[in-house]
Amino acid sequence: SSHLVFLCNYLGLINASVKFFSPKIYIYTASSGIKSFPEFVAVGLVDGTEVMYYDSNIKKAIPKQDWMRRVTEAEPKYWDFQTHELSRTQMSFINSIECATSKSYSCRKSLCGFCFSGVHIFQNMYGCEMDDEYREAEGWESFGYDGEDFIAFDLITERWSAPVSQALITKNKWDNDKMKVAEIKYYITQTCPDWLKKYLKYGKISLLRTDVPLLFLLQKSSSSPISCLATGFYPNRAEIFWRKDGVEIHEDVNKGEILPNNDGTFQMSVNLDLSSISSDDWMKYECVFQLSGLKEDLVTKLETEKIRTNRDVLKFVYFYIWIQKCAFFVPVCAACFYCWIKKGEKSLNYLFC
Repeated sequence: SSHLVFLCNYLGLINASVKFFSPKIYIYTASSGIKSFPEFVAVGLVDGTEVMYYDSNIKKAIPKQDWMRRVTEAEPKYWDFQTHELSRTQMSFINSIECATSKSYSCRKSLCGFCFSGVHIFQNMYGCEMDDEYREAEGWESFGYDGEDFIAFDLITERWSAPVSQALITKNKWDNDKMKVAEIKYYITQTCPDWLKKYLKYGKISLLRTDVPLLFLLQKSSSSPISCLATGFYPNRAEIFWRKDGVEIHEDVNKGEILPNNDGTFQMSVNLDLSSISSDDWMKYECVFQLSGLKEDLVTKLETEKIRTNRDVLKFVYFYIWIQKCAFFVPVCAACFYCWIKKGEKSLNYLFC
């Protein structure tokens, strides 16, 4: 299989002529105004599996998979180095937020005006990916503010893109910083792929496995859409859809994102609105799940006896789904949710550079 390095959300540009998969990601998250939550959190993932963790409370980079401890075989100081670099990044992120929330005009101006108060989330995401033959690499780096894109690096043009006007000052400054651009390009095309190869070597038994999911048809009430849920699959390169008479359909269909479970596997679902479908036509519909590494599709037909409608069972199932959604990054989920609640209270006036 092909392999990818990524951070929380994949924002990089993909060459359509080459297939890239298995992501490895680094995510740095700084927050303000959230009690009992680390001011800074760093997470590393390979193919959706958490492999490294650091936060401002423990002040130490730690492996999250047993096989990640093997990196010290070739790099004895690996974890010490990670801790040192992340502590520096932590200081930079926290100083930026503290400065931005201060009343000092000169301080805010030095940040190109990243100014806010209250609860906010600031993220830096970067990573890389490679094809099956390890011959081509793609990568990206991006910054986000309160869950929205702020600025991103384009590896092809070697320039920064600014989707919001508040990022224009930052874009112009970083575009002119040729040393910074060269460092990012070298990391994305050389350093990151080299480490990805090592990670895949150390963790190949775990990372290159294939876990087949269970398929469920769920319905809250007789008037609710039918949800086809696939849970327990790995890797996270999968598709799920509804078919009618053997043809994929898109009308009255709502597909969810791939979400992590707390056991290293994934789940996803796709809903079908039955309001305009006669019960006599149900037999024409089926849910199809496709997984990278699995030769045969998993198919379940839309049959009444397969639908779980018991309310007590559904309460458990949907509670389980909700828990699985948040268990992967409990602190980040909690912070982003709280920030979302408070979002109406803030205005994005300035941003970081």
